[in-house]
Amino acid sequence: MVREPQPSRLGEFLKKRRAEVGPDESALTSGGRARRVPGLRREEVARLAAISTDYYTRLEQGRVQASEPVLAELAKVLRLNDDERVYLFELAGRGAVARPAPDERQQVQVQLRRMLDDLRTTPAFVVGRRTDILAWNHTAAALFCDFGEIPEPERNFVRQMFTDTPVRRRHARWAESGRITVAQLRMEAARYPGDPALADLVRELSERDADFRLWWTSHEVQTRTGGHTTLRHPDLGEIEVDWTTLLCADDPDQQLVMWTTEPGTAAHDAFRRLSAE
Repeated sequence: MVREPQPSRLGEFLKKRRAEVGPDESALTSGGRARRVPGLRREEVARLAAISTDYYTRLEQGRVQASEPVLAELAKVLRLNDDERVYLFELAGRGAVARPAPDERQQVQVQLRRMLDDLRTTPAFVVGRRTDILAWNHTAAALFCDFGEIPEPERNFVRQMFTDTPVRRRHARWAESGRITVAQLRMEAARYPGDPALADLVRELSERDADFRLWWTSHEVQTRTGGHTTLRHPDLGEIEVDWTTLLCADDPDQQLVMWTTEPGTAAHDAFRRLSAE
């Protein structure tokens, strides 16, 4: 199966990233010509990538397809990080082969369900496509909320982050966490460009939340791996936590997200209390 390119999204992404790279960052000087807009001009990107300005212009306009060598050069010129480079190739139809997103809701893998049950003192849940929350353990419910009380169509991590829910209120650094969540969702959108449920989710949250709308249009992308953040719990107060993600080998669209704390800290003891409740 051939991956279909997404020329309009590719053009939008190139324009966004071009606007964020200054001439000083790309071995160019302004040459005394006044700059009306921030970032690089089209002809400057083309010169640095060793392609014609006309070709690059048509690429931004979604009228031509880029080869892998051209994409590699553009990634260098625009100073893309690893996640952004993957995203660029995905949009150009040069990434891993895409699979159509099934209409039915995923079912958690049996092995992941067992791991959740064994992680008694570690809050953890499984997210699937579109960040649907597929399963969780007792400690995760105590830390965030009882996900079972959320109607299944709304049991989605991004939706919970951008509506007035306990999941959103638990994040003491919500703006930082929210922006990362949107960047992760945009990466997923590149893998499943024809997923109507994901498109509906983006449309809904763009209409409901100005921050989501702003961050979605910024075209930032990030792979869901891990990080550090601060959670705020009504009984435990603020807790410094690390989170990490494990990919399911049998179904790469299911990921186990775990929240851990440093042993010997008050936060570590707090998690143990949560697991015992």
